[in-house]
Amino acid sequence: MGNFIRSGAFEEMLPASVRCHSMRLSKRLRLLDNEINELEQEISRHSVEDENYERLMKIPGVGTLTASALVATVGNVSSFKNGRQLAAWLGLVPRQHSSGGKQQLYGISKRGDVYLRTLLIHGARAMVRHLNPRRPISSWIRRLLSRAHKNKVIVAVANKIARIVWAVMHKKVDYDDIHLIR
Repeated sequence: MGNFIRSGAFEEMLPASVRCHSMRLSKRLRLLDNEINELEQEISRHSVEDENYERLMKIPGVGTLTASALVATVGNVSSFKNGRQLAAWLGLVPRQHSSGGKQQLYGISKRGDVYLRTLLIHGARAMVRHLNPRRPISSWIRRLLSRAHKNKVIVAVANKIARIVWAVMHKKVDYDDIHLIR
């Protein structure tokens, strides 16, 4: 069977119009793949010029795309008073309604930059899925998982990552795992 597919006999069984369309689609995919590679290299070149990019790349849950998007979008973090304000700006804090001294918390506000919030949540999801026992945050995540639904934990981790991003960019220090515990 393997020889049948490799020999091209399978393609010969297809109608000529299907072969033509599949070849065009294949060519488009190769072009898109090349374009994606070029764009990733361009992002890497521009990002290396910024000192925050290198610092952000050391934070668990923050990859190339997230770091470059944060540097480009957030820019100067001194416009945020603290990490919670950055997390709120990204829409990673609970909406709240307070009346008569009673505080009621709802789901996240989802205000702010959808793309950055999505990237941070994907990074947090990867951290939750692949817990590294050598990182102090893993025990914090496990404790949260024992009390709350997985999706709430993922958003809480994304919130924590946003706060760490603010601290790293504001204080101009490199990341270390101690930031995650505080």
